[in-house]
Amino acid sequence: MNHGQMPVRIVADDREEAGGVIAELRARADVALEVRRLATGDFLVEDRFAVERKTLADFARSVVDARLFKQAAALAQGARRAVLILEGAAVAGGEGGVSREALQGALITVSVFYGLAVLRARDAAETARLLVYLGRQAQEFARGALHRPGYRPKGRRARQLFVLQGLPGVGPERAARLLERFGSVQAVAVASADDLAAVDGIGETTARRIRWAVEESPASYEA
Repeated sequence: MNHGQMPVRIVADDREEAGGVIAELRARADVALEVRRLATGDFLVEDRFAVERKTLADFARSVVDARLFKQAAALAQGARRAVLILEGAAVAGGEGGVSREALQGALITVSVFYGLAVLRARDAAETARLLVYLGRQAQEFARGALHRPGYRPKGRRARQLFVLQGLPGVGPERAARLLERFGSVQAVAVASADDLAAVDGIGETTARRIRWAVEESPASYEA
């Protein structure tokens, strides 16, 4: 944790102990973690975001039993911004007989109609990192630090920077560099890993993570 930074405050539901995310968070010096029973969601981040975590297999099961939509409705009606993290790689073969179209329809429902932000993570370790990124950016946003020093972007540019900072490993400075290099969020999304890595401060590791986050193949939602 950098000098002067406050720990990211995260409350985890005690039923998440077996998922591996709590263990990852406990190992971090930049997290102030509390574990207790939550009425809705699996994690609260900076008391501003209610986060529901689902593996792809659990996501498929929750579509079948309609649990997903009850949870999405409860999160959407809460006072905090709702986020869904889908964790895991594509499922080989089948999972509960749920079609790709049904899963995609469910994603449209929870994201567009219930308003949940949907993020992707490879595993429990990356889910933990996403939670910390979310909390850190919430702190920076509250301080006005998402803007570049000496410049306060307005309108479209502010929204573009905000979207880019949702990418893994991308904070305010990297978002600004990406936007300066490529000119738009769309151009960043279609840029190759080599072109991304060539941007100052990005590097090969972050470039690969960005590509993984944006180039989701249809098979990743098959069950």
